[in-house]
Amino acid sequence: MTSPVNLAPIVLFCYNRPWHLRQTIEALQHNTLASGSNLIIYSDGPRHESDKPLVKEIRGYLRELKGFKDIKVVEADRNNGLAVSVIKGVSEVLKLQGKIIVLEDDMLTTPDFLAFMNEALDTYQSRADIFSVTAYCPPIPFPAGYGKDLFLAPRASSWGWGTWIDRWNKADWSVSDFVSLKKDRNKVKEFTKGGEDLWPMLVKQQQKVIDSWAIRWTYCQFKNNAFGVYPVRSKIKNIGTDGSGTNFTFKTGYYGEDMNPEKIEIDPDIQPDAEMIKLFGDYYRLPFYLKIKNWLKYQL
Repeated sequence: MTSPVNLAPIVLFCYNRPWHLRQTIEALQHNTLASGSNLIIYSDGPRHESDKPLVKEIRGYLRELKGFKDIKVVEADRNNGLAVSVIKGVSEVLKLQGKIIVLEDDMLTTPDFLAFMNEALDTYQSRADIFSVTAYCPPIPFPAGYGKDLFLAPRASSWGWGTWIDRWNKADWSVSDFVSLKKDRNKVKEFTKGGEDLWPMLVKQQQKVIDSWAIRWTYCQFKNNAFGVYPVRSKIKNIGTDGSGTNFTFKTGYYGEDMNPEKIEIDPDIQPDAEMIKLFGDYYRLPFYLKIKNWLKYQL
């Protein structure tokens, strides 16, 4: 079990959703390791005039916050956007702490979320083929007889995740080899084992259609022949898919309906499972019309 003095810091990114943020923090406060954990909150600045009252409300709430070993709030004067905020914030904290647990302002967690994440970070720190751990699992079907509580996937999760400084420092945020990658169709095909949506997202990122830290982090994982560790059942529930988010603006109640309160058995020697990787990739398969649209619009 992780010693309380070695707990990973929690970094939380928020913007203009006071209700979601309160739910996220209240769930965190109920975690068994909350009082021994340092919490660093990055509060992004307003993008529009209408955001100012919401940002002000959030910062007033954060100044009264309790329930953690130490709380630090970093207030941005202007709007940086999520990608810049995450890359900068995670880099800053990792430089000082070496490992990290990351949340956004729309994540409910089970009371043992921090315990699981800390144990996973400690267990897999020496595994060069593992770049990240997460407490979230997409609703994929599992093969009959799959007896483990965890699996490896060729994709990094952006929902309730953690990593280490030596992995994070390998990320090339400019994706400087994109031109050569685009010419190598076999490599592109290999990249999309983590989901057919990955290549279109990376193309859009490079064309500045989107601004995503997560797709570049997943590509870093791919380049290093590495995996993310996922639980079979989530300890995370996303409450931001109600149309209120800046990066997730359509409404759905499908994500994270159930959270697993039971202890997860962590296997330090877990290996990639071909069937699990296929099922995971199939979940992110794109509909045919979207493939045509991407091909026509972005020359994929």
